Amino acid sequence: MSTQSRVFVARLAGLSVFDPLGDQVGRVRDVVITFSTTRRRPRVIGLVVEVPGKRRVFVPMTRVTTIDGGQVITTGLVNMRRFEQRTNESLVLGEILDRRVVVDTPDAEAFEAVVEDLGIDKERLRDWSVTKVFVRKGQGGPRRAFGLGRRRGETVLVDVEDVSDLRTLDASQGADLLLGAYDELKAADLAELVRNLPASRRAQVASALDDEKLADVLEELPEDDQVEILAALESNRAADVLEAMQPDDAADLLNELSPEAQERYLQLMEPDEAADLRRLLRYDENTAGGLMTTEPIILPPEASIAEALAMVRRVEVSPAIAATVFVSRAPLETPTGRYLGLVHIQRLLREPPHAPVGQFVDKDVEPISPDATIGQVTRELATYNFVSLPVADEDNHLLGAVTVDDVLDHLLPDDWREERHEVTDV
Repeated sequence: MSTQSRVFVARLAGLSVFDPLGDQVGRVRDVVITFSTTRRRPRVIGLVVEVPGKRRVFVPMTRVTTIDGGQVITTGLVNMRRFEQRTNESLVLGEILDRRVVVDTPDAEAFEAVVEDLGIDKERLRDWSVTKVFVRKGQGGPRRAFGLGRRRGETVLVDVEDVSDLRTLDASQGADLLLGAYDELKAADLAELVRNLPASRRAQVASALDDEKLADVLEELPEDDQVEILAALESNRAADVLEAMQPDDAADLLNELSPEAQERYLQLMEPDEAADLRRLLRYDENTAGGLMTTEPIILPPEASIAEALAMVRRVEVSPAIAATVFVSRAPLETPTGRYLGLVHIQRLLREPPHAPVGQFVDKDVEPISPDATIGQVTRELATYNFVSLPVADEDNHLLGAVTVDDVLDHLLPDDWREERHEVTDV
């Protein structure tokens, strides 16, 4: 066996997968291994590959012809059925990295360590095994907020035969290395990764994310997974994450909880944040009030166009929210003073930066009632080709805005994020 065939799994994450003709099939997202009492070394049975459409499919190692030069070459015969992990399978990136083990080599005293990578080798034609384990000595428990800590301790490359507990579930396992392997993923893609992990591992990954990132991920998950992850957090941290979520998404999540759980989290939140959510929880989820966000971009009429553009440029503002500026009298927090109208950002880009936004208010778009049905909201958006609509009360106080992405979430089937795909071959 040549050491030239050795590949370290963490370096595979994100590599492009090509067929023999050079067409890209997808990207590597994980490596699947199995443990057996009849084999000295864990067997590498395949790759989890993300193909177009954000589906994760299984590519057996028997279909892998080359791993070299920053790419993976396959035979081109890829079953497009969505990957579903079996009970005897382990995901290296998703489950093994950051696991605590005991290393006992013949020529040194045994020590505890944390797995940072696995080395895999081709032992026979297209037959791969885990041969090496890259570990770091003396690591403590898991840390929250990935990227903020510094890993200490000597690193050692050891034979897999000298490592015990590699297949043992670790209740205190961290997730730094898993998240590091996927740090380029957007929130929706990271949510798909989290959803495919075992329940216990999901909770560990959630603990490793900071509040803002976890909030973004939760917004992209099905409601059952949201509830499961929130329940696994300490109550104070769960309240912090709810505060970091978009108010309409946080209200939707709270609606899935018991009244007692709702009140517990609301009591732990900042009063202003809790007040917004209490207001949203009063509305039926299929009305404009239940769909709206209470944090659209709101400016007074005397604010300059330059100020408006600075507001919409903020990285945390979603494209749907950034498309429209709502103009009202003080106070500018919802419910506002008298609502004056809206200005489309496209219009502001055509006007001088020093001009006040009040000069360009579109007064022809009537705000909708918070009790308007989702059907009424949809027709209004379609009629005017808008991406958001103002929601105001009978006294013309702006309560929030309904955006087209929130309407789509409610129009699509409940399980649209979990849609299964037909089997095809490429």
